[in-house]
Amino acid sequence: MTEIQSIHRIYHPSDFTEASHIAFCHALRIALMCRGHFHVHHVFDPHEHLSWADFPKVRDVLTQWGILHAESQREDLAKLGLKVQKVLSEDKDPLGAVLHFLDKHRPDLIVLAAHQHHGYKRWFTKEMAFPVAQHSHIRTLFIPHGCQGFVSSIDGSISLQNILIPIDKNPSPQKAIDTAFRFACDLNLPKVHFTVLHMGDEGDSPATQIPVSDHPFQWEKLTLKGHVNESILKVSEKLSTELIVMTTAGRHGFLDALRGSTTEVVLNNTSCPLLAIPEN
Repeated sequence: MTEIQSIHRIYHPSDFTEASHIAFCHALRIALMCRGHFHVHHVFDPHEHLSWADFPKVRDVLTQWGILHAESQREDLAKLGLKVQKVLSEDKDPLGAVLHFLDKHRPDLIVLAAHQHHGYKRWFTKEMAFPVAQHSHIRTLFIPHGCQGFVSSIDGSISLQNILIPIDKNPSPQKAIDTAFRFACDLNLPKVHFTVLHMGDEGDSPATQIPVSDHPFQWEKLTLKGHVNESILKVSEKLSTELIVMTTAGRHGFLDALRGSTTEVVLNNTSCPLLAIPEN
């Protein structure tokens, strides 16, 4: 296995929409399972009128999930091994505020809502791709708009049994496999079926190693011919995939690589969350 760092610091930039709430629930549940440091960040225009009360209520959500009691206090979060910090930034430049935060805190995982075909694409303009590319080491979990994902916002339960890992010779296929495995371990998933998908000829499938562990995980390697993007989406639907894990590489960095890439096409059309992994 390549050395994949476990998740300890989770960052969720929120715009306080319903889609962001679903992403927030995923970020919170992951932070809880990893006993991690959870940052929730909102950047608002000086003309907006916002307060701390507008933030998602962590203790209220955990109470709804049955993890905390109704009279819980802030110190009860610490007993769960969870450290929560809410960040409210007044800035006309949301990108600059996000980059400043990433520079200072260096999270292990970003969790955000992906407004397919519309909202999220503003992050892929040429003016924004270059500076954000400096943070290309950060794994990002995208929750597509309209997708409920694998964490229930009602009770916090995790439903994640089928993970699809599309691979090619480049970028690193092994890193995608090892990251998917580490993610399942971090969430302490009891049973997962991993499907490693290669599009092309059987003989051209890149050599990879399946992680060995005591977990009751199942691994399947699948090689198909056909249009790469369409085939990934069709296989994902056929297998009732709950998470797609893909490595993304690019000459100018992570977000620049997503523009026009297989990862972006899949993200723009999938009905399940996608974990995008920078190659470097």
